[in-house]
Amino acid sequence: MKLAILAVLASTAAAFAPQAATTTSTALNAEIAGRREFFGAAAAAVVGVAAAAAPANAVIDYENIEYLGGSNIVDVNNANVRAYLKMPGMYPSAAGKIVSNGPYSAVSDIYKIKGLTEGEAAAFKKYETRFVAKTPSPDFVIDRINNGLYR
Repeated sequence: MKLAILAVLASTAAAFAPQAATTTSTALNAEIAGRREFFGAAAAAVVGVAAAAAPANAVIDYENIEYLGGSNIVDVNNANVRAYLKMPGMYPSAAGKIVSNGPYSAVSDIYKIKGLTEGEAAAFKKYETRFVAKTPSPDFVIDRINNGLYR
């Protein structure tokens, strides 16, 4: 890949290099012109091969994306603290405790949080059917408390 980039840069630089206006043609000049044509064609071939490279096998979609705040059900292991805004009484204190004390193997583990008040436990109980505990994903766990969205 580095070679392809270097070849593209070299061919681009050669296209903008000042051309000497010579009227005489020698064997040496013909050889230089042949080199330019050769390297230009080689650079075009490298760019063509690089453009036709196979796509990366990256994971584009997260199978549990709907549980991150886009539906009524919230994943307690991966959802951001702002996903609890839809549940009156949960945000910010109760939701903050959920995202700060995870991961959870089951939704019932929420009741084992140290420092849980009776009001927060009542809020958990009220929305318990709207929680699910999926496997923590490193892509989302890192942003559970602060995802960088500000008003």
